[in-house]
Amino acid sequence: MIHQFIKGTTETTFVLLHGTGGTEQDLIPLAKELDPNVNILTLRGDVLENGMSRFFRRHAEGVLDLEDLKKQTERFLAFLDEAAAEYGIDRDKMIPLGYSNGANLIGSALYRQNAFEASLLFHPMVPDRSLTLPSLSGANVFISAGERDPICPKTETEELTSTLRTAGADVELFYHGGGHELRMEEVEAARTWVTPYIG
Repeated sequence: MIHQFIKGTTETTFVLLHGTGGTEQDLIPLAKELDPNVNILTLRGDVLENGMSRFFRRHAEGVLDLEDLKKQTERFLAFLDEAAAEYGIDRDKMIPLGYSNGANLIGSALYRQNAFEASLLFHPMVPDRSLTLPSLSGANVFISAGERDPICPKTETEELTSTLRTAGADVELFYHGGGHELRMEEVEAARTWVTPYIG
């Protein structure tokens, strides 16, 4: 997978996954805002939609290609194991951080396995309603969303949160008053939430 690794001074690694049309550079400032000392493994989606980078295909806005999502999720998880070996980083201390399309890939990973101790999902959707989730006991998830997000309505956010909690995950949910944009108040909430998981 197209990526960049930035060495930090802690054992923790943020794994960054951008939104539709983004690049591997987009979320680096956000990661540094959350903690300037962590390792950063930042990915670029190589699925193109009208020239815009994504991590998996969709049939239309809000309609995910579930077959491709499954394939790309498995590829993502395998890549993390390979990157841990290549860069000498601890796979168990990876914290994925995704926005929109990137958050949906992380959500898909959580719907398939208890893959991360802590995950940060900014403006995610429900990834796949056909799945029965594994036990997510010990998994901790931060979700943020906009109260008036036209791309990811509040019903999606509430369903995702409820489903993860039912599977045993500890979920912190944060709303801001706007739409699909990232706002400083959710960044500050995420920083407070994630700090205990950084070592």
